[in-house]
Amino acid sequence: MPLKIRYNSPVVLTFSLICIGVYVVDLIFSVGSGPDSLGPITKNFFMLNGYFSWSNPLDYLRIITYTMGHSNQAHIMGNMSIFLLIAPIMEEKYGSRNIFIMMVTTALVTAFFQLVLFNSGLLGASGIVFMFIVLVSFADARKGTIPLTFILVVLFFIGTEVIHSMQNNNVSEYAHIAGGIMGAIFGMTFKETSKSSSKITTMDA
Repeated sequence: MPLKIRYNSPVVLTFSLICIGVYVVDLIFSVGSGPDSLGPITKNFFMLNGYFSWSNPLDYLRIITYTMGHSNQAHIMGNMSIFLLIAPIMEEKYGSRNIFIMMVTTALVTAFFQLVLFNSGLLGASGIVFMFIVLVSFADARKGTIPLTFILVVLFFIGTEVIHSMQNNNVSEYAHIAGGIMGAIFGMTFKETSKSSSKITTMDA
């Protein structure tokens, strides 16, 4: 009997395919540009600008879609490799609906504070990836306890981002820290659900 490919994590896979699709299409439109040059699609639709215009409908869209844009090959490969390794396990544990809520909430909260605190642009799924890194440390959490894995993840991953935030680079460590904080909140508040009972029936994006 031939093996069939199963679309096992609808939220995670759909998000990943959109990210990859955006990057590939922009590579086609950016032929002849520098290796780290952002393509027109990413610039216009998948990057959060350093300002927000209440009269521009695209700005409302970008507070979500910035998570699907990536600046270069290393950026998207780094994010997607970790995301596809961890996120499907969490979608199985918490259910598609809850994972969708977590991802959207993380994107909105990170975007809000980015616009309030900074005047620079932001793009990439790093905040969501760090949310999952911290969330997975709660995989074996029991009532009334804090997993030691959570403490170690905070010390190593989030601690490293705090140190790096003091350096002058083009990486938004703040988004990583914000994602980690959201992962901790979700890990303590969301309960494990049956994936089959919480699927999202529509994935319009």
